Amino acid sequence: MERHVECLTRHQVRAGNRVTMAFRHGATVPIGTTRLPLQRTAPSRMLAPASERFAFAAEAAAAVGNLCAGSSRRGVDLVHLHGDHIETAWLGPVCRRLGIPLFLTVHAALADRHQWLARHSFRYVKAFIALGSATAADLVARGVDGERILTMSSGLELSAMPSPAEAPARERGLIVSVGALNPMKNHGLLIEAFHELARIRPGLRLVIAGEGPERDRLSRLAAAGPGVELVGPLHQQEVYDLVRRANVFVLASRRLSGKGEGVPTAALEALALGTPVVVSSDATLHPVVTVRDAYRIFPSGSKADLVHVLSTVLDDEAGRTRMSELGARAAAELDWPRVAQRVEEWYRVAPARRRPLA
Repeated sequence: MERHVECLTRHQVRAGNRVTMAFRHGATVPIGTTRLPLQRTAPSRMLAPASERFAFAAEAAAAVGNLCAGSSRRGVDLVHLHGDHIETAWLGPVCRRLGIPLFLTVHAALADRHQWLARHSFRYVKAFIALGSATAADLVARGVDGERILTMSSGLELSAMPSPAEAPARERGLIVSVGALNPMKNHGLLIEAFHELARIRPGLRLVIAGEGPERDRLSRLAAAGPGVELVGPLHQQEVYDLVRRANVFVLASRRLSGKGEGVPTAALEALALGTPVVVSSDATLHPVVTVRDAYRIFPSGSKADLVHVLSTVLDDEAGRTRMSELGARAAAELDWPRVAQRVEEWYRVAPARRRPLA
């Protein structure tokens, strides 16, 4: 989310907008942007032990209120929030009182809990940006009019990425995954599928880049057979170099009750690098990548289906070449300048709430 906000803000400033940022964690403030300082408030002190997000939202709401004090509103045209109903519950009433439109980008599938709060707080939002069709469906399930939702993905910094045309030779049998080592990413399923595949196809190698709370468990699974490497966190260029050498990139994510994928940027970057991509049905790239043949999908949680899809892709050199071409072509439409322009247009054309708040 921090990277998304940084890139979007940078392109909004280049387009001539004045952007003020408020955040709790992180340090990046793009050139030309100002930072809105946050101060502890009585509500945030009370909320902090239970939820840092609630505390941040309370402080941000107070800061926006102070910024817009007075009849002039200090020239604030809109507030663009990145989060979900937790932050909206605090910022929504403030924006309504000030008469400032509130836009909300939801970056991933919503948690099952607090649905009553989501239904209430989302009524304060003028329009939504959902990263992925699953996220959009969650918003609709919580009472949001589909006409108020723009479904898209994060952008790609294509100018900072190596060109697919300059890719090094692929390492035969190399399978790569990139993502935090947490239960949602479901790396354990990938490791188990790899071991099953490697028993009948010796010489394969699986490299997983990332860090997280499941490292010990995944290390034990990896030790059940040869060929699996958990390389930990890598710098961005190291990730690009690794993915470019792979025969196939895999993301086995699953939806949990409290968390789910939006549109996984790591998979989009793999497409941009020309690497064939396999994702679970819970990590689908729909509707961002509309050309189905650009990537392969297996039913989330099915080891047998993952083994079958990987075998098919690894055996089909011509098919991998076609996937590389289609994937790179699809990713070219996701360059950050184009994505930022879509957001700017949504600010202008987004429909207003159809029903007033009580």
